[in-house]
Amino acid sequence: MSAIDDTFARLRADARKALIPFITAGDPDLEFTTDCLKCLAQHGGAICEVGIPYSDPIADGPVIQSSYSRALQRGITLADIFQHIHSAVPDIAAPLVSMVSYAIVYRHGPQRYIDDAKAAGFAGAIIPDLPVDETAKLAEACRAADFSLIQLITPTTPRPRAQRIADTSTGFVYYVSVTGITGERREIPPELIDNVAWLRERTDLPICIGFGISSVQHVRQLAPVADGLIVGSAIVRRIAQASASPHQEVLAEVGQFVEQLATALNPPNK
Repeated sequence: MSAIDDTFARLRADARKALIPFITAGDPDLEFTTDCLKCLAQHGGAICEVGIPYSDPIADGPVIQSSYSRALQRGITLADIFQHIHSAVPDIAAPLVSMVSYAIVYRHGPQRYIDDAKAAGFAGAIIPDLPVDETAKLAEACRAADFSLIQLITPTTPRPRAQRIADTSTGFVYYVSVTGITGERREIPPELIDNVAWLRERTDLPICIGFGISSVQHVRQLAPVADGLIVGSAIVRRIAQASASPHQEVLAEVGQFVEQLATALNPPNK
């Protein structure tokens, strides 16, 4: 079992859900990234998702795209990310997953990426641009390494294909709440709950919902149907202030926001 499997097993035993905050590696710098990961875990992040900056993001909205651009402009490399994460992992009280383009994985070498990411302290990877038709070999390598391969299902994914994606995923299934790119939204589509209910009958994997979740209201609405919720743009937007504010102030604001979401997801009296 990977660290992701262990985390969900513990959460399920306690009837709790996973809050999964997302941040971009290297925005504004890698020292802040590692400090922020510690902060996120301390304030309720059950699993932390780390975006690997890429010049041609697939499904990321303007907030996350801008964070990738800022990191790349500073010359961040995959080796830098792995090195800094490795040094900080002992102090981060939550497993880490990378959100990474398959172009990066392919260029690095799929097996080498798995080995290096795991050695750095990552428990799995989300690869949004890897079609399920081309997943088999990588999925086999990930299973052999006990490294979770988390794949995305969208509202427009045909149901037979959604079944295949769930069958080849490990760790959890990432269910995209809306059609389109990441970003904060005011409302969650009403059909989302029915779609997730359909999927739950067809997989034993935890189902985590992401894209557009940005408020306590969203969390309360989706908590009954999800095993976990992924929050990205709302956090990355707050981190964007780091260039103009003392890092400790930004960490405090991010920590408070994440704690509010975590409390809404797992109320103390539950």
